Amino acid sequence: MPKASDVKKGEVILLNQQMLQVKQIEVQSPSARGAATLYRMKFRNIQTGTKAEERFKGDDMLERVELLRRPVTFSYDEGEALVFMDDEDFSQYSLDKADIEEESLFITESIQGALVLIVDDSVIGLELPQSVEMEIKDTSPAIKGASASARTKPAEFETGLIVQVPEYLAPGERIRINTAEKKFMGRAEAS
Repeated sequence: MPKASDVKKGEVILLNQQMLQVKQIEVQSPSARGAATLYRMKFRNIQTGTKAEERFKGDDMLERVELLRRPVTFSYDEGEALVFMDDEDFSQYSLDKADIEEESLFITESIQGALVLIVDDSVIGLELPQSVEMEIKDTSPAIKGASASARTKPAEFETGLIVQVPEYLAPGERIRINTAEKKFMGRAEAS
């Protein structure tokens, strides 16, 4: 059983006989000495789909639910759902777009390293790799002479994701993006 401070986004915990998937964690460090760090977690109930929010002290013990992680490849968009194919046994998993709203901003046909999360034979979510490579669809023109440490500008991608990028980048360039922080990491390696 992990402490609240050890729980990560995407994990599933058992709380009041309900399986809850961690969607967001906010850490609040009090300024008073001896006060406990608080963890505010937002959840999605796996059985009902409802949202919940709880606060924990860093040393509160939580019960973790074991997840089965399967490597998948994005197959196609089915309107209200995205369909993924298992890389090992070729079975298909359909995930509602509403359930993976944040993750769907990074889903392109070229995504690699994604995992479906399975609990008790039902698919509950998608785990993204730490970084993805995406092509800039639209941004203001590159500014000649802009340095790497200079100002940033918004860049839009085919999925609707918007990330701040350095001014020297232009539409059509491939970059690496940190999926947890939605931040520019650098240009993609030429393949």
